[in-house]
Amino acid sequence: MAAYVISEVEMRDASAFEAYRTLAAKTIEQYGGRYIVRGGNAEVVEGGPPPNAIVIVEFPTMARLRQWYASAEYAEALKLRATALERRLIFVEGTAG
Repeated sequence: MAAYVISEVEMRDASAFEAYRTLAAKTIEQYGGRYIVRGGNAEVVEGGPPPNAIVIVEFPTMARLRQWYASAEYAEALKLRATALERRLIFVEGTAG
C-alpha cells in the first residue's frame, strides 16, 4: 500500500534550501519515491491559517518511506534542514485499492 510524506515548508535560507532540495530529491528517487506536489499554489478553503509551501511525496510502502527517512543518504540532507527550512512533516498510509 502506498504511503505519503506530507510536508508544510517555510524557507529560512535560499541557498541552503536549494542544496537541501537537490539532496532530498536524489534520495527520494533512490528509495522509490516520487513527488506528487512540490510547492504549487495552495489555497485554504476551510479553517486554519494560510498554508506555507506544501510538498507531498509518494512511496510504494510505509516501510520504504521509513527506510528513506532513516537512510544515511537522507541524513546528509537533514544536516541542512535546520538552516534551510522550518517544516511540519507527516507520514500517512494510503488506502488499499
